[in-house]
Parts: sequence; C-alpha cells; structure tokens
Amino acid sequence: MSHTMKSRPRPPARGAVHPALPGTPPTRRRSSRAVLRQRATPFVFLAPVIVLFLGFKVYPVFYALALSFTQNVGGVTKFVGGANYGRLLDDPLFWTALRNTVEILVIQVPLMLGLAIVLAVALNSRLLKWRSFFRVAYFVPIVMGLVAYGILFSALLNYQNGFINYLLTSVGLPRIPWLTDPFWAKASIIMAMTWHYTGQSTVMYLAQLQSIPHELYEAAQMDGANRRQQFWHVTIPGLRPAILLTVVLSTIGTLQLFDEPYVLTGGGPDNATLTIGMYLYDSAFKNFDFGYASAIGYVLALIVTAVSVIQMLVLRRRAQ
Repeated sequence: MSHTMKSRPRPPARGAVHPALPGTPPTRRRSSRAVLRQRATPFVFLAPVIVLFLGFKVYPVFYALALSFTQNVGGVTKFVGGANYGRLLDDPLFWTALRNTVEILVIQVPLMLGLAIVLAVALNSRLLKWRSFFRVAYFVPIVMGLVAYGILFSALLNYQNGFINYLLTSVGLPRIPWLTDPFWAKASIIMAMTWHYTGQSTVMYLAQLQSIPHELYEAAQMDGANRRQQFWHVTIPGLRPAILLTVVLSTIGTLQLFDEPYVLTGGGPDNATLTIGMYLYDSAFKNFDFGYASAIGYVLALIVTAVSVIQMLVLRRRAQ
C-alpha cells in the first residue's frame, strides 16, 4: 500500500482512570493543593497565638505611643503633640524617681552579681557536700511571688515587731527604722531584691562553670598560679558570656523596679524610694493621667534600650 495508515489510539488499560474524564481532578492540581495545605498547617496552629500577641502586645504598644501625645482635658482627649515629653523635663518628681532608680541600680546589681559569682563557685566545688540541696535552696526565692516576698520582708523589717530588729535588740543594738528612714528604706529594698534574684544569677553562673574545661585549671596550677589567680584568670574569663547576660537582664529589671517599693515602702518616706515604675503607676491609676504615664513609659523604654546597648558594647569589647 502506498498510502500511510493512520494509527488508532489505544484504549486505556483496565482499571486506569482516563485523565479527560469529567469530575476527576488532575494529579498536578491534587499535589499543589496538598502542598498548600501542608504549608498552611503551621499557620493555622499559630493563628491563636498570633492573634493574642497582636491584641495584647503589639496593639497596646502603638496605642500607648498615640496616647502619649494626648491629654484628657475635662473628660475630652485632645492631641497635644510633645507637651507630655516636655513636661517631663520640668517635673521634679520624675527626676527624683530617676535618681532613686539609678542609685538602687548602681548598688544592687553589682552586689547581687558579685554574691552570685561567689555562691556559684562555692556550689561548684567538689569539696561541698549536699550540693544539690544548696543549689535548690538558693534558687527557691526566685519562685516566690513578688508581692508575697514583699509582704514577708515588710514583716521581717517591722520597726516594733520585726524579726531583724528583735535580733538586733537581743545583742544590745538599737532598732533600725528600716521602712521609715530614707537611707534604710533604700537599703531594705536592695536587701529584698538581692535575696530574691541572687539565686537566678547563681544558677546561670553555675551552668556556665560546667563549660569551663578542667584542663585550664590544671595548666594554670602547673604554671604556679594559686587559687586567687586561677579565679581571676580562668574562672572570670570563662564566666564572661553569663556575666554579660545577667548584667543586661538585671539592669533592665532594676530600671523597671515597681513591686518591692510598692509593697515595702509605697515610694516613701518623702519619695526616697519612688522609682520610675511607681511614678508611672501613680500617674496612670491614681491621677488618671494616661497620656503623661504613656510618655513616662516610652522614656523609660528608651533609657532601658540605651543602657542595655551600651553595656553590651562595653562588655563585648572587654571580652575581646
């Protein structure tokens, strides 16, 4: 035959699905849907958390920023621009609160971290018995609620019936007005904070000590270094990452100090323990000046950010 024969299409195999049949989705479409469903699954589970985060974290931040440019005049909220921030510059109570906060910070943070390093080294010693018991005992205060331990210290430091004054009078010493004298009131807050937070820093330092190779101590001992020299030239350099972390965290926490002065002294006597956190609270919930309180909050956030960045830069430069 000279003409070319046309090939007939083969019928589909038995049991096979014809791709052109109506109502049958293509394989590519099924695979793309499966991929999209697989990619969307994590977002479905994260959606409640994202909504809560946006509603209770992100929205209040931007709302407070807008609120800091307003004032409530006669029950009507009015836009006043930067008047609240300018008011801070001429507010003596704000500068008193800032000075008190800085004084507590400068004394309490080095005292607490120095004590935490000493305790961590002692708890890491192989000569100490019952090490697990002491580690838990020093960490327990951090678990106690801030208000609860504030009430505990207010009872311990009571002028007439406090346990500490009872011990002082037992050895012939006079009672100390822990909560009614400006100097001793600050000392009381520093003492309470040190008792509460030292265990947390101790655990961090103790974990960092486990990463220091014991061979470094052996090499230093072979070079003739005594215990004090080993501490300064081996232990402290090994603790630098943990020291950087605890310094920044402790600074942030102290700049936001509120619970201890609120429970122990109420900011007194004579505003001697008034902190920025307390002043923000009083402005918002006692004076109902929410615009001014929002401005205080944003200034505090800027101070915390600036101090934290400076600390990190200085400590990292020293570590190099």
